[in-house]
Amino acid sequence: MDHGHIWVRHEVRSTERRCAVTPDDARALVAAGAELTVEESPQRIFPLEAYAAAGARTAPAGSWVDAPDDAFVLGLKELPEGPDRLRHRHIFFGHALKGQAEAPALLERFRAGGGTLLDLEYLVGEDGRRVAAFGYWAGYLGAALGVLQLRGGLAAPLTPTDREELDARLRATTPGGEEAPASTATGATRALVTGALGRSGRGAMDALAVAGITGTGWDREQTRDLDRAALLDHDLLVHCVLATVPSPAFVRPEDVTADGRRLSLVVDVTCDTSSALNLLPVYRELTSWQQPVDRLSDAVDGLPPLDVIAIDNLPSLLPLEASRTYSADLLPTLLTLVTEGPDAPVWARARETFQEALASGSAHGSKG
Repeated sequence: MDHGHIWVRHEVRSTERRCAVTPDDARALVAAGAELTVEESPQRIFPLEAYAAAGARTAPAGSWVDAPDDAFVLGLKELPEGPDRLRHRHIFFGHALKGQAEAPALLERFRAGGGTLLDLEYLVGEDGRRVAAFGYWAGYLGAALGVLQLRGGLAAPLTPTDREELDARLRATTPGGEEAPASTATGATRALVTGALGRSGRGAMDALAVAGITGTGWDREQTRDLDRAALLDHDLLVHCVLATVPSPAFVRPEDVTADGRRLSLVVDVTCDTSSALNLLPVYRELTSWQQPVDRLSDAVDGLPPLDVIAIDNLPSLLPLEASRTYSADLLPTLLTLVTEGPDAPVWARARETFQEALASGSAHGSKG
């Protein structure tokens, strides 16, 4: 039976410090009989020595290109630009199965090399729910950055932290906190979370609570029949809705100049800018750790300025917490590669989704 082995690659994005497998969970994989190789990485939150102590082999960064044909190459974010032919089975957030602008080039690399994309987003159970997701921490970071921006501004570039330090910063901005701006004494921050019952939404609501904000949570019932005036009557929008079918936009370009707009900051946790299903067509370019906030509109005619935060690897700002949560969720599915092989149901579904996208050139998804 083809069980292959799991090859954890170095992340080429310099700001990506997470890993899909922690050293503790690497030990569990090795104990179950997995063959595990972990590449060197200068920025990974966990040291290579911890993986070696767990029983994994080690390899130089980027050496996955020469890995055995049966290897499952596991990462999180994008692959390097080469090679042009991808022959392995790759497990990562490919962002290529929803008709995104970058999809054709990546799919062509797989087609040319005969490899397979087993997209982490499409590792789902029989109920269609993802077996592992970074959503909670993405929402948490999104809301936290939104609050910090409104209450004094974000210092750039952003740097990784831990939850204890982040929560301390949020609490310090509450009325009476040592870093609280004078404006907090004159009016409560109105914050709206769309998709409030999902993983990201729950994380966002929790972060708002730490900051002393009673957030408004909208889920399917409220967003199905959107009250746009009510949405625009908030200071902060934390957008956590993943659209899977065409739907009316939540914030449109014309809403920027709408009479009475109070909204001054949009945090887009989904970062779905390159998809036709984008619910926030008010902006097109993602922001980054180096430039976390982008100005969409200056103050005009009595309306406040409008800014956006749209960082597509938010959870890497809390790399330890995010990695531990994700790895624990993913471990049972990785173990099925050892016990059942690549035809285990979760992997078979992901492979079928990829094959459909390869044949049609389009499909459906979100950011990781």
